[in-house]
Amino acid sequence: MLSEVRVRNYAVIDEVELELDRGMTVLSGETGAGKSILVDALGLVLGDRAEAAAVRHGAERADIAVTFELADLPDVRAWLAEQDLDAGEECVLRRVVSREGRSRAYVNGNPAPLQTLRRLGEQLVEIHGQHEHQTLTRSAVQRDILDAHGRLTELRQAVAAAYDEWRSAAERLAELKERRAQRDERIDLLRYQVRELESLGLEEDEQATLELEHARLANTGRLAESGGEALMLIYEDESGSAQQRLARARDGLARLAETDPALAPLAAQLQEAEIQVSDAATELRSYLGSLEMDPARLDGVENRLGSIRDLARKHQVEGAELPVRLAALQAELAELEQAAEALEQLTDERDRAAARYREHATALGKKRAAAAPGLAEGITATMRQLGMPGGHFELRVEHEPDRDFSPHGLDRVEFAVTANPGQPAAPLARVASGGELSRIALAVQVVATGGTRIPCLVFDEIDTGVGGGVAEIVGRRLRELGDERQVLCVTHLPQVASQGHQHVRVSKLTDGKTTRTTLAALSEDET
Repeated sequence: MLSEVRVRNYAVIDEVELELDRGMTVLSGETGAGKSILVDALGLVLGDRAEAAAVRHGAERADIAVTFELADLPDVRAWLAEQDLDAGEECVLRRVVSREGRSRAYVNGNPAPLQTLRRLGEQLVEIHGQHEHQTLTRSAVQRDILDAHGRLTELRQAVAAAYDEWRSAAERLAELKERRAQRDERIDLLRYQVRELESLGLEEDEQATLELEHARLANTGRLAESGGEALMLIYEDESGSAQQRLARARDGLARLAETDPALAPLAAQLQEAEIQVSDAATELRSYLGSLEMDPARLDGVENRLGSIRDLARKHQVEGAELPVRLAALQAELAELEQAAEALEQLTDERDRAAARYREHATALGKKRAAAAPGLAEGITATMRQLGMPGGHFELRVEHEPDRDFSPHGLDRVEFAVTANPGQPAAPLARVASGGELSRIALAVQVVATGGTRIPCLVFDEIDTGVGGGVAEIVGRRLRELGDERQVLCVTHLPQVASQGHQHVRVSKLTDGKTTRTTLAALSEDET
């Protein structure tokens, strides 16, 4: 349920807050007071396109926020949780539009893309505008109304999923056929590249190992010179190597320890250091013995590294990635060499997907055909209540199994109507009278809306062009909807307004320099 609306600096609204309750809430006021502006603001926070003109003159930005109570909407809460946007039993949507036309959207205080607002809004609010009959003539809109009324969402989603599966298989098949046309040329290139990489025979971590070996071979002289100098200093210098000095120091401390035992541990540490120096000298001598100039091996390592680097540049990868590149080329080559088998498999996969799609689309068509008469009958009855006693509404569902696949199924859905008895029903798009079309649209909206599960329904002056007893009937039908769900109704007709559970007066105030719109909830005595 929509519980609160807050609007700042939007159009002629400087700042308004509106608390809403269940049932049918009527927004009434003089023409031009700004009743529909509030609906426009609601549409903006639900994801409508933002424009700089929406910002009140003289303000930096418009700010619209709405609060919904979700205690009775577990599906919406589950969806919010999936998006990491859940905040308990309330949901706050906010939209800020700058004077430059840029906008930001928030869900429960979290920045969110506009698409998230739209998807969330579709689950919370359904807005019917006074010019909605202009879209009602579109085939896609007519199909959507039937599906919503028949509660065919899950079946339609199954059709859409089957369509995506079929399209994916068809696209992959077409791609394989196109690649097959260039197969021979591509196979020749792949075979050459695979042979080249296979002949290289690069092993795991080989490049890193070769680079270390190259560094050693290229610096053998410097390593031998510096290593020998280190060996001389720690062990072989007759004038006083590190080992000799440690030995003399250890002997001296050992003699002193006879006088002061506290020096014994220090003498032991020096003995350990002497042993470590001796061991290091042994290892260093062995290392120096292994060093030898090997120009041939150095050339071999450099050539090997050069081959690796050349192929890496050729394939635009790092040298260590060449085995991965080889595996990818081998896989592509195998796929092309087995193209005939793959083509047959993909053809079968596409045909199976097409069969599944037809199965779901046929089931959807049958459900549509079953739902159509009840909806048409209800619209016909409502048309007659709305001042069209000879009106008759038909909802035609024609299954077209040979038409191109689409996410919406294989049916052509068409609204047909006649306003006069004895006249054949014609497609709604060809109804000449704008007044008749408005009444038909109103009948469709009132009847079809009853089949949806949207918790909040907004009707923005959909009663334009009717009056008297017909307006009273409109009001009663809207109140009936309000007994089940929350209804917001913008109207200028007293016959409609009198049916509201709550009333809000919309007024426009001006001091000659500025104009602003205000809202006031009316008590029972004021209505």
